[in-house]
Amino acid sequence: MSDFRIPADGPIIATEADFTDFIGEAAWGGFTRIIVPVGRLSPDFFRLSTGLAGAILQKATNYRLKVAIVGDISAFTEKSGPLRDFVYESNGRGDIRFIASEADL
Repeated sequence: MSDFRIPADGPIIATEADFTDFIGEAAWGGFTRIIVPVGRLSPDFFRLSTGLAGAILQKATNYRLKVAIVGDISAFTEKSGPLRDFVYESNGRGDIRFIASEADL
C-alpha cells in the first residue's frame, strides 16, 4: 500500500475544501491511503453533528482512498458515544482507521 502522508505541521483542516487538495495529490500521485495526523484536524471533525468527518471521509472513499487518522483521540471519544461507535465501526471495515501511531498500520 502506498501512503500519502499529510505533514504534522501546517494549517488545521477545518473544512472539506481544506482536505480536497490532499485528496487530489494522493489520487493523482497513485497513492492508496492518506495518513492524517490528529493534530491537523479541527475539533469539529470529532463532533459528528458538524458533518465535517462524514464529508471528508466520504470524499476520500469516493476516490477509492483509504484514510488513517493517527494519534490519540481519547479526549474526544470519552465525551461522545456516537464518535466511539463511529471509530469502532470504521476500524472494523478497514477503509478508515483511527490508530494511535503509524506503527499500528
